[in-house]
Amino acid sequence: MPDRLQVHINSKGKESNSYDAIVIGSGISGGWAAKELCEKGLKTLVLERGRNVEHIRDYPTASLSRWELPHRGAITRETKVQNPLISKAAGYGEDTMDFFIKDADHPYIQEKPFDWIRGYQVGGKSLTWGRACARWSEFDFTAPERYGYGESFPLGYKEIRDWYSHVEKFIGVCGNYDGIPSMPDGEFLTAYELNAVEQHMQRVLREKFNRHYVSGRWAHITDPKQIHLDQGRAQCLNRNLCMRGCPLGGYFSSNASTLPWAAKTGNLTIRPHSVVHSILYDEQQQKATGVRVIDANTKKATEFYARIIFCNASSLNSNLILLNSTSRRFPNGLGNDNGLLGKYICFHNYRGSMNGDIDGFTDQYYKVSKPAECIVANFRNLEKRDTDFYGGYVIYSGAYREKLSEKNIKPLLGAEYKEAISEPGTWGLYMYMQGETIAKDSNQVWLSREQQDQWGIPLLVTSVGYDENDDKMVKDFLEQGQLMLEAAGVKNINTRDSKQAPGLDIHEMGGVRMGKDPGNSLLNEWNQLHHCRNVFVTDGACMTSTGSQSPSILYMAFTARAVNHAVEELKKRNL
Repeated sequence: MPDRLQVHINSKGKESNSYDAIVIGSGISGGWAAKELCEKGLKTLVLERGRNVEHIRDYPTASLSRWELPHRGAITRETKVQNPLISKAAGYGEDTMDFFIKDADHPYIQEKPFDWIRGYQVGGKSLTWGRACARWSEFDFTAPERYGYGESFPLGYKEIRDWYSHVEKFIGVCGNYDGIPSMPDGEFLTAYELNAVEQHMQRVLREKFNRHYVSGRWAHITDPKQIHLDQGRAQCLNRNLCMRGCPLGGYFSSNASTLPWAAKTGNLTIRPHSVVHSILYDEQQQKATGVRVIDANTKKATEFYARIIFCNASSLNSNLILLNSTSRRFPNGLGNDNGLLGKYICFHNYRGSMNGDIDGFTDQYYKVSKPAECIVANFRNLEKRDTDFYGGYVIYSGAYREKLSEKNIKPLLGAEYKEAISEPGTWGLYMYMQGETIAKDSNQVWLSREQQDQWGIPLLVTSVGYDENDDKMVKDFLEQGQLMLEAAGVKNINTRDSKQAPGLDIHEMGGVRMGKDPGNSLLNEWNQLHHCRNVFVTDGACMTSTGSQSPSILYMAFTARAVNHAVEELKKRNL
């Protein structure tokens, strides 16, 4: 890692609003940008459009029992009517809704159905993310180019491997060392143990299909190391109330981890209620000089200045900001010489799911209701293309016992009822897919010319949809999943294609994609805009393809790598 940057250069006359670095967004990647920049000595301003949320203090439902909630956790009809979009989000409920926006908070235009799930507060969606942290493999990085359905990243697994380790050690990721080529091992804490039925599934898939059913790699501290204790975080107690905010810091969030760590350096300033309007570009200097902000409450515009800018507003908002950052040099958006900004939006395909019952194992239970799932590593289109569709998918899965036994079918009262509900019922098992989608120029976002939001910023228009490849992948998952469950003795299998709109996966990516050629990409291998080198984009907007693994930990690794490069370039006076 480079030495700390000792010199802070601020423009005269703008000193009170000048910093070494500005980070737009405080979520998973923005928090990491802040941590790395502050550790390296840069005075850093983090701009967050939402309210402030402080770790522990601002988790109002974290320790409430269900009966202490006004509606026992249920969403009221009024809430659903007022928020038909956000109320569809996974994990949204009476106990978590404070960390999701209301539909009216930030309107947008859907040319095609797209459910844009957002959380506007310090910490962003790091408070409500799913926490899956498997690494991408070389297959994920290279498959689109190898099979001719897209572009490869300008770097591969070997360039990002050590940065994965850097991130994993700090945030705490549990998992086993499974030796799976399509899901590389990492720096793991103790994995969650598979229960009896999950162990049975593991054996069946290995012996009959040569497939891997393993404990998921999850951002939970199962056995804290000194680095986690130094952050003030503690062991996960498996309360499974993660999306309420964890007062223990048992799972990784910006609020519990990276932002407090950055604050300890004395180099961090967080400014909530700051809606970023655009990035400022100076034609004479041929670089970005700062950021224009609209105060969310007063609507007053303010400009802040810095030598480098990290755009981490979450994928679609990063696209929106760059598209709105126009100048004589860049009339179509910052860095957008090739006209590709906002194009090649992609997402993960979650449409397929299934569940069923399995006999036996009635003398077995499990110790905890673990917050991590099992995962079936991608087995499609790895060394060669072996299906009629492109890309692959991973499967998330778990086994559980029903809370009520079959005795409860009968009407019981008093002591009989109490005895009946004390006995566990039959076992069940579920699977759902997370599939790669093809990045294509027809899946895109742009700015409305007619409509603006409440801060005077053009509304984002989304035009993103499924294609035939997605349908074929769902069909394959439903067929293969059923075969695997049947082989394990699962019965009463119910398979589903939800047909849900894109966006509910909460893994939107692309629009500011990385690439080797400035003619067909916006960012280089260091996440810099090709044509504005002091602006870095390291959230999901930078993605060239989706892979099959969850992307959040890759954003963190990209961010740490990009900050390291940016600081070295600053020291060389190249930025």
